[in-house]
Amino acid sequence: MRFIKLSFFLLSIFFLSCNPNNVTIQDSFGKYFTENKVTGSFGIFDNGSGQFDIYNLTRFRDSAYQPASTFKIFNSLVGLKTGIIENENMIIKWDGKYNIFPGGDTATDWNQDLTMTQAFKLSAYPYYKEVARRIGKDTMQQWLDSVSYGNKKISAIDSFWIDNTLKITADEQLGFVKNLYFGKLPFDKRSQDIVKKVMLQEETTLYKLSYKTGWGFMENGKSIGWIVGWIEENKHPYFFVLNVEGDKNADFFTIRKKILKDILTQQGFMQGKK
Repeated sequence: MRFIKLSFFLLSIFFLSCNPNNVTIQDSFGKYFTENKVTGSFGIFDNGSGQFDIYNLTRFRDSAYQPASTFKIFNSLVGLKTGIIENENMIIKWDGKYNIFPGGDTATDWNQDLTMTQAFKLSAYPYYKEVARRIGKDTMQQWLDSVSYGNKKISAIDSFWIDNTLKITADEQLGFVKNLYFGKLPFDKRSQDIVKKVMLQEETTLYKLSYKTGWGFMENGKSIGWIVGWIEENKHPYFFVLNVEGDKNADFFTIRKKILKDILTQQGFMQGKK
C-alpha cells in the first residue's frame, strides 16, 4: 500500500487532522458516480470541526493520477513567484495554431490572446504550456521538490502534467488547496492571493465556490477528471476534492460539476446554513 508523504508544506489532511472519530465514510455519495456511469472518489473536509466525509477512501488516499488542468494552480503560483507571470492580467499572445479538443471540436476560446485570468477560467493549455516553457525544467523541478507536489516527476516541460508523468493523489490535492487557502505554501502572499482570486467560480449572498477542474486521459485510454477547491459559507471554508474516471467519450464537462453539486446539495451546502 502506498502511504501518504508527510512533508512540511503539503501535509496529508487525513493523517494530520483526522482520526477514526471524525472520519465518516459516505457510501451514499456512490449513487452520483453510478448514475453518471463513472467511478471515483470524493472527500470534503470541515476545517472548523475537523470532520472529514469521504467516499472510496482507498482510492482517495492511495491512488495517484495525472493532475491535468488542476496543475494550473501550481503552474500559476510558480509563474507569479518567479515573475514569469507579471500579474493576473498578463497577456500571452496566441501563436496562431488552432487547438482541437479530443472530441474534434475547435477550442475556439483558446485560439486568441489571453490574460492569465482568462486562461485559468478557460483552462487554456496553450497559455500554461508557454508559462511552463518560460519557467524552465530546472526551476519547475525545484518548486515541485519544495512543495513535495505528487510524485514530483517531470518529462517534457510543457506536457508532464497531462502525459501521466506527474501524478498526485486526491488526498495530496486536498492538502495542497488547504495550504493555499491559508497561505501556507512556500510562495509569497501576493502569488497565493492572486491564485485564490482566479479560482473563485461562483459567488452569491449564501456561498462562495472556488475550484479548478482537470480532465485528461490515463495510460489505458480512459478519462480522468478532477475538481479541487473549497466552498465558503458564513466565512467558513470546507475543502473538497472530486476524482472521476470513466469512458474516453464521457461528457466530463458536465459530469464533474453535476456530481460535485449533487454531493454539496446532499450535504446541505449552498443554502447559507452551514
